[in-house]
Amino acid sequence: MTPETQVRLAALRERMVATETGLVAVAPGSHMQWLLGFTPASDERACLLLVSPGGTAFLMPALNADDVRQHTDIDFFRWSDEVGPHVALCQALSAIGASATDRVALDETMRADFALLVLDALPSDVLRTFTADTLGGLRMRKNEREYDLLKMNAGIADRAIEAAVAALKPGMTENELAAIIRSHFLKEGAAPSFWIVGSGPNGAFPHHHASDRHIVEGDAVVIDVGGVKSAFPSDITRVAVVGRPPEGFADIHAVVEQAVQAALAAARPGALARDVDAAARTVIAEAGYGKHFTHRTGHGMGIDGHEPPYITATSETVLEEGMVFSIEPGIYLPGRYGCRLEEIVILRKDGPEILSDLPRDILVAKG
Repeated sequence: MTPETQVRLAALRERMVATETGLVAVAPGSHMQWLLGFTPASDERACLLLVSPGGTAFLMPALNADDVRQHTDIDFFRWSDEVGPHVALCQALSAIGASATDRVALDETMRADFALLVLDALPSDVLRTFTADTLGGLRMRKNEREYDLLKMNAGIADRAIEAAVAALKPGMTENELAAIIRSHFLKEGAAPSFWIVGSGPNGAFPHHHASDRHIVEGDAVVIDVGGVKSAFPSDITRVAVVGRPPEGFADIHAVVEQAVQAALAAARPGALARDVDAAARTVIAEAGYGKHFTHRTGHGMGIDGHEPPYITATSETVLEEGMVFSIEPGIYLPGRYGCRLEEIVILRKDGPEILSDLPRDILVAKG
């Protein structure tokens, strides 16, 4: 077990004691990656990391055990296809003192059949929760190693945007521009994970990806991209214009920029996430475009591209130093164009640090 895993398991147990949680059950995925530094192959066979205040165990499919053993010394409770996982699970829970727990936190990304397997092995009146106040709460605060990886990925995304704008010209399709974006991520050793290219009226669809629409002179183009390198992601949105901006676009862009600045000013340790959302939303509403800002102001980012904290109108999450999240207000005018500006920030004691180095100005294609 690595020193970092030991530290994180100790921190998890402190949270478990504080919340009177007797068991945290984690499936292969980002929670396990964060805790252990690896995640086993995931399929229909139940593979679970089980953590109690006094112990740790793996429910492990026998056919994967030798491979996973290369990565960890945590005790395995193996099960085979011939026998099934129930007996091994009960043995694992007994070994770590969690058989009679009255509160379990389930990995919210776990398969439903895995979750029912765990619940069926516990007392019928067990309190079922998810990981928000245990493992999920710990993941929201990033350390400096995580910051370095997020900052590195932000730089790659910046350059992917620059490559896209340099290639942008009338007559090319959204898909052709998306291919340039993907190629740039690959060139820098990152796996492209998404590439929203919304030109002209397609920019009014917040999650439009890319199509065979031909980009024309006078289009505004929403470009929202992200990739993954060294297990951490990037995410950035900028807008470009082909030639002269469409009518009214500069004014819309200015309002969205003001909303970004308002949200940045509101993002401080101790603030509520909903207050950051309100700061951005108020600017847009007062400019007369409230009904055209159709999504939350932001989402957390870490190992997962979307994770807590979520910057929504109803979120009571208290922001803390070390949290990483997006600020991405937008205005979407159906049939005309859209405008979204997105920054990923890490919250420092005196406010947010933006990970991107790319200006939020309207980017002008020279092609």
